[in-house]
Amino acid sequence: MTESIGAGAGDGVRVLVTGGAGFLGTHVASALAAHPGVGLVVAGDVRGPWTHAPEAPPGAKRRGKRRGEDPIAGVAYEQCDVTRPDALVPLLSRHRIDVVVHLAAIVNPGRDHDLEYRVDVDGTRHVLEACVEAGVRRIVVSSSGAAYGYHPDNPEWLRESDPVRGNDEFAYAKHKRLVEQMLAGYRLAHPGLEQVVFRIGTILGPTVANQITALWDGRRVLAIRGSDSPFVFVWVDDVAGAMVRAATDGPPGVYNVAGDGRVTVRELAARLGKPVLTVSPGVLGWALRAGRALRLTAHGPEQVGFLQYRPVLANDLLKRDFGFTPAKTSADAFEAYLETHPGVAR
Repeated sequence: MTESIGAGAGDGVRVLVTGGAGFLGTHVASALAAHPGVGLVVAGDVRGPWTHAPEAPPGAKRRGKRRGEDPIAGVAYEQCDVTRPDALVPLLSRHRIDVVVHLAAIVNPGRDHDLEYRVDVDGTRHVLEACVEAGVRRIVVSSSGAAYGYHPDNPEWLRESDPVRGNDEFAYAKHKRLVEQMLAGYRLAHPGLEQVVFRIGTILGPTVANQITALWDGRRVLAIRGSDSPFVFVWVDDVAGAMVRAATDGPPGVYNVAGDGRVTVRELAARLGKPVLTVSPGVLGWALRAGRALRLTAHGPEQVGFLQYRPVLANDLLKRDFGFTPAKTSADAFEAYLETHPGVAR
């Protein structure tokens, strides 16, 4: 176990959260602001504090107003565009940042893969370069189970020692692989910049809405013939708690972040009280190809693998080596999602 990053800092560790006005960033910034070992939290976001006000998690302290919304107490807000590297070093230097929690990413990929690359891959490179130049001591990065890729030969439970392969045909997974390769290079070239890399499962929370939760909104739940499509979930407060530990007294390393256990698509359907629509991979791929050609959907046949070969994350290292156990299991997180989204289940 390493010494706290903020040890000897006097006023505590000083943290910049990129993507700090987003769904996850808001929860992380709030949790950091409440930690006694944190002296400063800066929420940086491309939207800036003047055009978007994040929703504070339940119980978060609030003060002041900006455009009719309340910011989180103890959090400073800055405009931060990771695709524009010129402003990153001045931002880090001005606030004397010790730790960067890098969350800025495109979490709902669509048709603009060039933009997604600029934010996810180039943006991470710019943040890493700025951290080295400004003398930041640690970076915490939100990666994803997608970095392992959606492959038929994935092991039943993926562990941190398994290869990060992504999928060239699925931009989100490809970008996560490229980012992880970049991070590995920086660990060798710049050992003075400590890294905590979290490969996170599907995050659920009270306001979350994404391409996975959309699968549960219809009258039937889609399933791929011959696949259990198992999901691992993690509640947003658990992710925020892991991020706080990573920014303060947690050890460096690469860790899967997910609740215990997994939930298959048919178990999800049963809990939702909805019938299962089972289709073959070929039929679904054809339908998605046609739908994208007609601009009815941004998704294409690559989504078949996304549903068919779900990466199931083992969290043993997170609990044993990192010293953090999520409060909610995958099943618990799904139950909490249903409680905060009335009307999804029948």
